Amino acid sequence: MKLVRFLMKCANETVTVELKNGANPRAIPATPNPKSPRICTILHGTIVSVSPQMNTSLRAVKMTPKGRDPVSLDTINIRGSTIRYYILPDSLPLDTLLVDDAPKPKNKARKETDRGRGGGRGGPRGRGGRGGPRGRGRGRGF
Repeated sequence: MKLVRFLMKCANETVTVELKNGANPRAIPATPNPKSPRICTILHGTIVSVSPQMNTSLRAVKMTPKGRDPVSLDTINIRGSTIRYYILPDSLPLDTLLVDDAPKPKNKARKETDRGRGGGRGGPRGRGGRGGPRGRGRGRGF
């Protein structure tokens, strides 16, 4: 199961999301000092929806921008490419959520006419028209 499909099933769960804004991975110490301020924005809220691009809508959000005081928001939409990671609650039933319950598409036998290439424009023999030479120019014109 893809990660995004799993996150789509996590609607109405309270999560913490860390964003990627302005963090240089080389500047992050291996053992961070707990007294130092966070280097990125932290969001804590309830998932409303997750799109296939991992765009996430949260409600009842507490947003803590890097180096600032927390701000409360009713809703927020987050672009999927700006999310560093999700912190899921320990009480989340992973066993049931990770079961892939989507039906697999069955391979139906294709008709003989559906096979192969071509058939894009004009039917079986090309685009129609008056015939004549193909390529550049108008031909020899006899």
